[in-house]
Amino acid sequence: MNQILKLPDGADKLLLHSCCAPCSGSIMEMLAHAGIDYTIFFYNPNIHPEKEYIMRKDENVRFAQKLGIPFVDADYDKDNWFARAQGMEYEPERGKRCTMCFDMRFERTALYAYENDFKVISSTLGISRWKNMTQINDCGKRAAQKYAGIDYWTYNWRKKGGSQRMIEVSKEEQFYQQEYCGCIYSLRDTNRWRLQNNRPRIEMGIKFYAKQDDADI
Repeated sequence: MNQILKLPDGADKLLLHSCCAPCSGSIMEMLAHAGIDYTIFFYNPNIHPEKEYIMRKDENVRFAQKLGIPFVDADYDKDNWFARAQGMEYEPERGKRCTMCFDMRFERTALYAYENDFKVISSTLGISRWKNMTQINDCGKRAAQKYAGIDYWTYNWRKKGGSQRMIEVSKEEQFYQQEYCGCIYSLRDTNRWRLQNNRPRIEMGIKFYAKQDDADI
């Protein structure tokens, strides 16, 4: 990829919130090629069940180790996530529950940045075409504004072939291919849709990207 990346405001390092290896792979590659000093921050208490959480995290750790990138493994704070999700169990995808979820993850990212001398944060969440980039950026900026000197980088990772490279890296690395967004309510709704369309329920932990696949994220 021939993108020339520079951090905003002359910052010298980036704290990158990562949701999973498939979404972060091409972004991590871009940053590494640009010579940007960055650290992966993995905080995703929404992912359910724990088996799924561990598989997604381990894939991200594997790729970070391959590139020699520091990886911060934050707490699996699922009880707090469920408490904050109360009353939003039947919100649609991209609705209020997703805003809460992004807020929660970015709040912790911004706090870690503030405590560890990072001036810029960003996230891999926006690269997926299933996500609302404006919603994600609004949550990121809101979290960063709570701490003086912290900015949220709203770079569009999808542009200039970023989305296509995301799929290519996933196939090259044969990443674990998750089949729902992450939370228990997404799993419920995805399985409901599958049953309505005569498709089997999701089986976690068995599907991986292969080089010949045409799957999307």
